[in-house]
Amino acid sequence: MSAPSASLEDYQKTFLELGLECKALRFGSFELKSGRKSPYFFNLALFNSGKLLANLATAYATAIIQSDLKFDVIFGPAYKGIPLAAIVCVKLAEIGGTKFQDIQYAFNRKKRKDHGEGGIIVGASLEDKRILVIDDVMTAETAIDEAFDIISIAQGRVAGCIIALDRQEVVNESDPERLSATQSVSKRYNVPVLSIVSLTHVVQFMRNKLSPGQKSAIDDYRKVYGV
Repeated sequence: MSAPSASLEDYQKTFLELGLECKALRFGSFELKSGRKSPYFFNLALFNSGKLLANLATAYATAIIQSDLKFDVIFGPAYKGIPLAAIVCVKLAEIGGTKFQDIQYAFNRKKRKDHGEGGIIVGASLEDKRILVIDDVMTAETAIDEAFDIISIAQGRVAGCIIALDRQEVVNESDPERLSATQSVSKRYNVPVLSIVSLTHVVQFMRNKLSPGQKSAIDDYRKVYGV
């Protein structure tokens, strides 16, 4: 399954350039948690300096602004989603104009706290709020299901999700629908799932940077697992 062409905006190019620079995006042979052997690997945790985080926040914020999604609170699932929710909330206030000035953020504790303010939610109340869930990637549906459950218990309503990279690969290759993790979540919960970039964007950006062997490995991987 070859990737279709995809136009890249400046913020997406910057995101991918920095991903290569900090080795968050790498090419080779990598065993994923799922057991699949992937020709590329993406680790958002390597965006770990002030410069990288500032640009990462800009990329997330720009994708959110362009989506015109309506929401009140950014929710970051523990643990990776916590800093993402905070930095993107700040960046939206900086570049998003007046309608983003009052956007709040929240995250969950891994264990319920029974003293002080108590509870499992830290930050803004989710009750009767429209929630945007933010994370790095969407592969294990159990993780996103947990976030939806937490928000539902807190009486919030998920308005959508945003991730950094959509791998565009099937959750289960034997499933006749061949839905990706993002498609599956979007269908199951009837919400949009946004991303800064997709694998299609990555392939387009790297078209003159990859070796013939690397290109072939990605094409072969997409034939088996691509959507």
